[in-house]
Amino acid sequence: MSKKQTIIIAVMAVIALLLAAFILKPRGDAHGDSAPPAAAHAAGPETIALSEAQVKAAGIVLATAAPAQISTILTLPGEIRFNEDRTAHVVPKLAGVVVAVHAELGQTVKRGQLLAVVASSALSEQRSELLSAQRRLALASTTLERERKLWQDKISAEQDYLQARQAMNEADIAVQNAKQKLSVLGAGAAAGTQLNQLQLRAPFDGVVMEKHLALGEAIKEDANVFTISDLSTVWADFAVPPQDLNRVRGGESVIVRASAFDAQASGKISYVGSLLGEETRTANARVALANPQRAWRPGLFVNVDVQSGLSEAAVTVIAGALQTVDGQPAVFVRTAQGFVVQTVKPGRSDGKLTEILQGLSAGAVYAAANSYVLKAELGKDSAEHEH
Repeated sequence: MSKKQTIIIAVMAVIALLLAAFILKPRGDAHGDSAPPAAAHAAGPETIALSEAQVKAAGIVLATAAPAQISTILTLPGEIRFNEDRTAHVVPKLAGVVVAVHAELGQTVKRGQLLAVVASSALSEQRSELLSAQRRLALASTTLERERKLWQDKISAEQDYLQARQAMNEADIAVQNAKQKLSVLGAGAAAGTQLNQLQLRAPFDGVVMEKHLALGEAIKEDANVFTISDLSTVWADFAVPPQDLNRVRGGESVIVRASAFDAQASGKISYVGSLLGEETRTANARVALANPQRAWRPGLFVNVDVQSGLSEAAVTVIAGALQTVDGQPAVFVRTAQGFVVQTVKPGRSDGKLTEILQGLSAGAVYAAANSYVLKAELGKDSAEHEH
């Protein structure tokens, strides 16, 4: 190898070493900072710096996490239904033709108010039977009186008097039998010559919830022509799973809340079923509610809150102190520098206090009221860091 070739090879080796050193040299950021990216993750939770004056101005109220008794509330779904003890299905009990209708759907009616009139040939026969029996009774009574006088005057035999008395007794029985038949049908003796007129009347004060007849319509004896319900009281029926049956007892006070609008009412459990439904596998329970304004309409979905006693919780906070940060429940804990976000695991809650199972110890000072101000401040800081 010539001397010239040796020099060229040496120069190329030096250039290769310089390129390798340049490629492998560590680089900093645009400002020359050579700290590794992992250093940012080594920092602790972000502190929201607020002075005492700022805390007071924001209306932030501080409280201390502490043990407390929480009233356990069991919420169960339910539905408003008619009070079946005050709901009646008006049935004619005789086939006939509707000749008059005096009540309309949704109308408020009083007890005894005329709802409709039905013309029935069967009723005409029953009333004719009563009239015939009454006339036979009148004749038998007259005959008995005459036979009594004849027997007392020694004109006729005693046997004639006894036969007349027996005939009157049988006539009286026939009258009572005819009246009983009409009473079962809800009809009495005809007021005039209209023997076939059956008057359907309201059994109590209520509202016409269903109407299934029209003028001139032929109806059967078992047709449900009207449904009358007294809406001054309603039932809130709700389902109780088997595991909660020991927490739901008759006579306990509950709160019924409407799911469609802001309304609630208190009541007492009047019934808890002893059997589980074959399909739902739940027991039916019921609350009777006063409904003077008719705000609780049958068919309305509700939630029934059953308070099942008090229990001790090791760490509790005010329910309003909990905020959702990055999709996790959290509270803002007071420190010497300000506030820090503390992710927690909540447990039971009665709407006033919430049990904290993990993430917070008793004695910790936290933002109990207006903690949303701190959440908003945390959002601002995050946005500034991103820019």
